[in-house]
Amino acid sequence: MTITQKDREMLRTLAARYMSYALSDKNNEKRELWRALNHLHMQKPMITIDQMPWHELDVDGSLVCTVEDPYFRGIEWQLRTQIYKWEHLPADMVLNPYITLPRPIHNTGFGMTTKNVEPERPGIQIHLFEDQLYEMEAVEKIKTPVLTLDHTRQAELLAAAEDIFAGIAPVKLGGIQTHSGLWDQITFWKGVENCYIDLIDRPELIHAILRRYTDAYLAQLDQINALGVYDITSNICHCSHTFCDDLPSDGCDLDHPTSYDGWTYSMAQLFTSVSPAINEEFEVPYMTEIFSRFGAVYYGCCERLDDRLDI
Repeated sequence: MTITQKDREMLRTLAARYMSYALSDKNNEKRELWRALNHLHMQKPMITIDQMPWHELDVDGSLVCTVEDPYFRGIEWQLRTQIYKWEHLPADMVLNPYITLPRPIHNTGFGMTTKNVEPERPGIQIHLFEDQLYEMEAVEKIKTPVLTLDHTRQAELLAAAEDIFAGIAPVKLGGIQTHSGLWDQITFWKGVENCYIDLIDRPELIHAILRRYTDAYLAQLDQINALGVYDITSNICHCSHTFCDDLPSDGCDLDHPTSYDGWTYSMAQLFTSVSPAINEEFEVPYMTEIFSRFGAVYYGCCERLDDRLDI
């Protein structure tokens, strides 16, 4: 790994600008407002602006990355986007007073790919997904992920970052935060229409898919916990900040955090068009099993929940 002097100066300049905001009184005030919200003592409705169309937003060149090293180019992008948001549309965002380093973790995945029946059209994406889980035998296509952490590479990255940002910003190793919304992924493997039809015509197939996927997901989580790489550094979960006093727990090994010390997020967005009874049968049991492995959960997205809060 070779970091040129030019790239080093660019990263240090961006980090200094970032830290001036991260250490500001305004940032500290927002953090405490989120903490109050997460302890159910909301002082004001909290707002974040996230999931942004970055490819449309570079109107002045401030989002153009120049660092040559691929890994630290990612750190540069992280700094540039956070600075951009703070300066242009901060709402109630909070900046962490350190720079987060993604860990070099390889994940083999669940063995499934998204297959699109219709090709993409210029400028638009139109997806009609192929049903890859159309029969009981196909359920075995869902594989258990295998995770590996490159400890040597991680040590090299940490040492390089500490040298680059010395005297300007502390650095912390990041972690994995899992998306526990099984249905968001299943719809990409089956297609939304096919999910609705099979909920009616072949509920046993849907339960088999959910059982296999839940088992694979939990096996992946066991590996994350064994590696001690669950996310407790980002302080954000699905567009919402997660500051609270009881996480990570007092007994947490801060160098090897697990899911019990962090947050997950989940949703079942296509279930806005099913009954509460379907939601209770095909979502709640599996989510209850998964959520027991976490310190806190952020639940819900675009689906309606107002008619099924009791389940």
